[in-house]
Amino acid sequence: MKSITIKGSERESVGKKATKALRNAGKVPCVIYGGDKPLHFSADEIAFKNLVYTPNAHTVVVDFEGGEKIKAVMQDIQFHPVTDKILHIDFYQLFKDKEVNMDIPVRLQGSSPGVRNGGRLLFRRRKLTIKALPDNLPDFFDVDISILKIGDNITVETLKQDDFAILHNDSSVVVQVKTARAAIVVEEEEEEELEEGEVAAEGAEAPAAEGAEAPAESNE
Repeated sequence: MKSITIKGSERESVGKKATKALRNAGKVPCVIYGGDKPLHFSADEIAFKNLVYTPNAHTVVVDFEGGEKIKAVMQDIQFHPVTDKILHIDFYQLFKDKEVNMDIPVRLQGSSPGVRNGGRLLFRRRKLTIKALPDNLPDFFDVDISILKIGDNITVETLKQDDFAILHNDSSVVVQVKTARAAIVVEEEEEEELEEGEVAAEGAEAPAAEGAEAPAESNE
């Protein structure tokens, strides 16, 4: 998985006053869990642009001023309810021999014949949560939809690999093609027209049949 390097500075104080001062200076207070003890640090808000505002998944290398580098993944992020500025980020430290949970984006590839024929594509899961060792974390799931006809779907089971575990039910639908409502309406209208036509035809044939069976009038 691709990694982003962020320059971090360890925080000496974690109180509300110090945290507010950091935010006013354009920095984001952060913490890394998973090691011997939580490590508090801060970094420039702009440094998180390619990590936060992207559909892609990345690991992070926090490069501290003293030369120490810690590899981690983002676990949680808080935004200001009005301005959407980043208020705080939690990271989880990575170790080569320790599995970690992470959300991996799903990318659709190809063109569905079901959609071309009037079906509706439903993208049910744009991300899948997996559990894996850091070296086995994929950048994304590529899902080929060129095989999907109307009524077909692709489930989690078809995306399973030996390098990681997908933390969803095997039967969970990732993407599917359903009949569009417009197509259903057209089909119903055609069926109604057919039924009316059949009734009309039967009604037209009935008098002729009765006339044929009626006995001829007697002249006596």
